Amino acid sequence: MRQTLVAGNWKLNGSLASIDGLLKAVLAGIGEVDNAEVAVCPPYVYLPTVQTMLKNSPVVWGAQDVCDEDSGAYTGEVSAPMLNEFGCKYVIVGHSERRSIYGESDEFTARKFAATRRAGMKPILCVGESLEEREKAVTEQVVARQLDAVIALEGVAALTDCVIAYEPVWAIGTGMTASPQQAQDVHAFIRQRIAAQDASVADKLQILYGGSVKGNNAAELFAKPDIDGGLIGGASLQAEDFLAICKAG
Repeated sequence: MRQTLVAGNWKLNGSLASIDGLLKAVLAGIGEVDNAEVAVCPPYVYLPTVQTMLKNSPVVWGAQDVCDEDSGAYTGEVSAPMLNEFGCKYVIVGHSERRSIYGESDEFTARKFAATRRAGMKPILCVGESLEEREKAVTEQVVARQLDAVIALEGVAALTDCVIAYEPVWAIGTGMTASPQQAQDVHAFIRQRIAAQDASVADKLQILYGGSVKGNNAAELFAKPDIDGGLIGGASLQAEDFLAICKAG
């Protein structure tokens, strides 16, 4: 039985004051969350604050991105070993905003995936299609290509140490949401594609949905057989909304 995971991606949001209030409220309500593991992924500079506030709590934390190199002359980058020193359990790699805004390729994402695992953390590998790609009915080809780049570099067994998040790009920050069945169809495709290479890895793999999950649709989404939780954007910045999603797990 796969455990539900709800991970909050704060993106480029937050301040010391707002994070203090958010985490205090989350911690006050986390005892009502029965079945889900809960994680938050703040901007890099707030990791020490988050680590201090969440120490010895049920909530774990991670980073929103990582450098593909462990050290060297890469001004402005943050490496996986650095993140590991701050107790990160998870690192998001390949988020659609990294792919579309910053032009990060499937192969570059695969190297970030490898760097995360090398440092002993779990990548949350994001895959998903744009609205144009969905309208062209190439969703499965796009997702397969993104998965295959990681498998080609690391091997299918590496997926044992990761989480996959399916995020239809057209449903991120738009208020649009794939129907539970649309999401389930892609999740099932991901699991089946991996199962073709290793059924055991596929069966244990957590696959999250990452497209505008809210408190009022989380339970229906999470009830689908291949949806194992959510990668939550805007709703993770409001404790009440985030906790409602966590309780749906």
